[in-house]
Amino acid sequence: MTTPRILPLEPPYTDEVQHLFDLAMPPGMDPLLLFRVLATNTRIFPRFMRAGVLDRGPVPIRDRELVIHRTTANCGAEYEWGVHVTAFARALGLDDAWVARTAQAGATDAGWNPREAALVRVCDELHRTSDLSDTAWEALREHFDEEQSLEIIYTVGMYHAVSFLVNALRLPLESMAERFPAAPETG
Repeated sequence: MTTPRILPLEPPYTDEVQHLFDLAMPPGMDPLLLFRVLATNTRIFPRFMRAGVLDRGPVPIRDRELVIHRTTANCGAEYEWGVHVTAFARALGLDDAWVARTAQAGATDAGWNPREAALVRVCDELHRTSDLSDTAWEALREHFDEEQSLEIIYTVGMYHAVSFLVNALRLPLESMAERFPAAPETG
């Protein structure tokens, strides 16, 4: 097992740290390694935990998860991708083909509906260029209003930051989390 570059905080936790863990974790589940590593920094940890988008926001959860899965896959952040697949995609009933597409298929893949294709294109363009073409913006706005569009862009940025953290800190994969799908065979 890989050792993270910064060792995680170990229990017992302060009341404030435990409260922040409780906001993000289901009852009875240990805090994620990422959260425990970030909790070693009392300045960053509360800000990180309060900056999230996992509450009921204006973007439907299925769309939000597509953005998170695609962004973390683009960044090669298997740790975070796998946590979200396990915690959200499976709970939403999303099948193996949908999950695999989030890591492997571009916006033109026939498996995406037009709304999903617009989201994948946004994730891919922001990842590649840190910008959106007018075409990608127009496709996004066909399906999402201004408030939703702003949150989608924020989510891509937020999960780039999360990807930087899990990759740069060399966090070992959570035991309960799924792994990237195997590359499709080409013949």
